[in-house]
Amino acid sequence: MRTAFPRAAPYPARGGVEEGFEPLAERFAAHLAAGEEIGAAFAVYRRGVCVAHLWGGLADRTTGEPWGPESRLVVFSVTKGLASMALHLAAARGLFEWDAPVTSVWPGFGTSGKQSVTLRQLFNHQAGLAALDEPITLADCMSAAERDRVRRALEVQRPAWEPGADQGYHALSFGLYAREVFERVAGEPIGELLRRELFEPLGSDARLGARAEEEAGRVATLVPPSAPARVAHMLRAALRGGSAESRMFHAVLEPRSLARRAFTNPALGPGGLAAYNGVAVRRSDLAWASATSSADGLARAYLPFASNGEHDGRRYFDEKTLEPLYRRQGWSERDRVLQKALGWSQGFLKEEPGVFGPTREAFGHAGMGGALGWCDPVHGLTVGYVMNRMDWRVRSPRAVALMDALYACEALRSS
Repeated sequence: MRTAFPRAAPYPARGGVEEGFEPLAERFAAHLAAGEEIGAAFAVYRRGVCVAHLWGGLADRTTGEPWGPESRLVVFSVTKGLASMALHLAAARGLFEWDAPVTSVWPGFGTSGKQSVTLRQLFNHQAGLAALDEPITLADCMSAAERDRVRRALEVQRPAWEPGADQGYHALSFGLYAREVFERVAGEPIGELLRRELFEPLGSDARLGARAEEEAGRVATLVPPSAPARVAHMLRAALRGGSAESRMFHAVLEPRSLARRAFTNPALGPGGLAAYNGVAVRRSDLAWASATSSADGLARAYLPFASNGEHDGRRYFDEKTLEPLYRRQGWSERDRVLQKALGWSQGFLKEEPGVFGPTREAFGHAGMGGALGWCDPVHGLTVGYVMNRMDWRVRSPRAVALMDALYACEALRSS
């Protein structure tokens, strides 16, 4: 993390940027000035060097606590990218083969038509397991006493389509399956390996299962849209038609649709999305949503993924293991759940060019509401974006605008 830059961020933003990245700072400040953000931060590393670290607004609008350079909060599905880092490390060390059946590491998985599902299909959202039939709750997923019941729900689940024949975002179930697979092959929780093998050596404050001392005075408060506001947005989008939002929200409004089931089981409980502000969630290893980080922490976590598996003289994995991530291993012009064109490569999100930049080789993961952890190995970029005012759309326009501003910077256009 850098605290001094040759170009200070314009008011009301704080922090700064290297020369040639001024348009990014201006766009970030404009979001704050227009009231689009309550509090937020954006960090960029280029070839291992921090070239932008911007922050501003309020970490908590009730107390008036300002957002600082180390402010952190739950990053929702950005967690899937971090979990995919752990899976990448495990596979790179020979603990499993991507094209082996899941039953090779988890025999109990092989029921209800899942016997031939491969680990690659499972983590590329092609296994047909986007929704669970057995009702479970967020609390169940955090309870050691309920672990066996949650595991059985995963084992008996029948695919919604022939595995490998289609794609549908495993919005919540991804993390439950990832947790079971990883602990079987590695013998420890995902968050422990990430802390020891990636986050601490890289100086990243990202955590899956944060400790109390890591959060002291740094936790920002998520501000999700109210349930009535969210439903109103969904209804308007569904009525307008012609967009990924309209298609997805039309599906979500159908009581038994795959999209609705994919996002509502495990159930959150009466508090809704505000449950993710809870200490219990931040201490848990919910590998689809509960990771916490600052923007700088996310950008630092991706450093070896943008630099051939190496950073600052340390090799984290062989560069040849990154080559498959540059390609679209799975792709759908209309994902069954998100209703838009996208794909995955070994758990990492692959977006359409123009969403988070022009580079097809780029990968990472976006989170509900707008958070983003991303890397572009062509330009040697890693990016972290966190904010507390959650957007209701499939992809936050603020995140897209910031990435557009980044790639419009003279420092990138002239390279």
